[in-house]
Amino acid sequence: MKTIASRAKILFALIALFMVGALLLSGAFVRHADEYAMNTRNKHIYQGNVLVSGGRVLDKNGAVLTEIRDGARVYNESAGIRRATLHVLGESGFIAGGVLEKYSADLVGYNLATGVFTAVEKGGNDVVLTLDAELCAAAYRAMDGRKGAMGVYNYKTGEIVCMISTPVYDPENKPDDIDDDADWDGVYLNKFLYGQYVPGSTFKTVTAACAAEHLPDALTRTFYCDGEYHAADGTVICNDVHGAVTLEEAFNYSCNSVFAQIADELGAENMTATAKKLGVMTSYPVNRLNTAKGAFDASGASHAELGWAGIGQYTDLVNPCNMMILAGAIANNGTAALPYYVDGVYSAAGATVKNEKTKQTVNLMNTATASVLKNFMRSTVTDYYGESYFPDMQMCAKTGTAEVGGDKQPHAWMIGFSQREDFPYAFSVIVENAGSGYYNAGAVASEVMRYLMNSA
Repeated sequence: MKTIASRAKILFALIALFMVGALLLSGAFVRHADEYAMNTRNKHIYQGNVLVSGGRVLDKNGAVLTEIRDGARVYNESAGIRRATLHVLGESGFIAGGVLEKYSADLVGYNLATGVFTAVEKGGNDVVLTLDAELCAAAYRAMDGRKGAMGVYNYKTGEIVCMISTPVYDPENKPDDIDDDADWDGVYLNKFLYGQYVPGSTFKTVTAACAAEHLPDALTRTFYCDGEYHAADGTVICNDVHGAVTLEEAFNYSCNSVFAQIADELGAENMTATAKKLGVMTSYPVNRLNTAKGAFDASGASHAELGWAGIGQYTDLVNPCNMMILAGAIANNGTAALPYYVDGVYSAAGATVKNEKTKQTVNLMNTATASVLKNFMRSTVTDYYGESYFPDMQMCAKTGTAEVGGDKQPHAWMIGFSQREDFPYAFSVIVENAGSGYYNAGAVASEVMRYLMNSA
């Protein structure tokens, strides 16, 4: 009897272990079923790593950016739109983070009960973007073959209406030499979301904000520029001799001497805290993606190095999308909507499957600081740049010409926003190794914002 009882205990223990294992296996299947079903080896919906089942991706105006036709994935009939939306859509195995990857299960209409039946039998779901494909194509044309990135968004709602990264290729006519030719370097990266760049003088918005909050006499004091700032242990060169100037005038002229002096006076601790507060070092969520963090590291910096950091050089790095958000926060009295570019997922009948609008905001500064920066950026346009680039837009802006070392031309930057209530858009644009921020990035921004205003 004892032997039978011992064997029974062992049998019950084995049954219990089997049940636990079965439960764990079932739980793992439920948790990871979408990964199994959506694996690129699933020939029902993939061919050669390309998603060939499921619904369409549309822009905000209903233009089809990509769909399945006769069992193959096809793209918009316009080559310009195909190129301009390449990084947003992505390409399996090459450009990660695109809609075709991040929303593959939604396009297919996968669920645990029916698997991929919706895609195979009913055509799947549609993913609708907030982007205007024609506006993106206009931005692509404005870049004129140069490398860089641009984004435009509604700083009140968060809708991104334009997002491009260059260089790009036509997904229906991919070049054979793309992996061997240096001209294609960076082609697989969405630089607007993932790029990290030296900011140049666009960073003076951060230094000006820090001064407004930590130097009591910053807005009433007179500074002097003789063409360079003589720090205790080095020199920061200015782009001109500006003489006696206020902080606002120094901002308008983009005076390196004054802003280097201010950064040195503020100190590394205050400058670091402000850079962090204004989102320079933040990774923001953008639908199912996250932006790259920038960097501001003044630890151990000399007085002169801190001066260089205060004018957007030294080891400073920023992300283009984050700079657009910063511009949006200045425009919106310190609080900006977090951006998103996917409106939602809809069934073939038009019913909402998923709402992807984020409706989130981030507070980067107090109202008083935002007001100071807004006034500075507005007077920079009216008194220095001129209104010709942005007629009737009540534009506020700041350019940057970011030195990148060696014999390379500087990166050209511009960030800005419109003060018009009926045109609440902020933008950020960088043109790599193009030289002057005003003449290069400014020209791109002008073309895109004019197009947006004329089509609104």
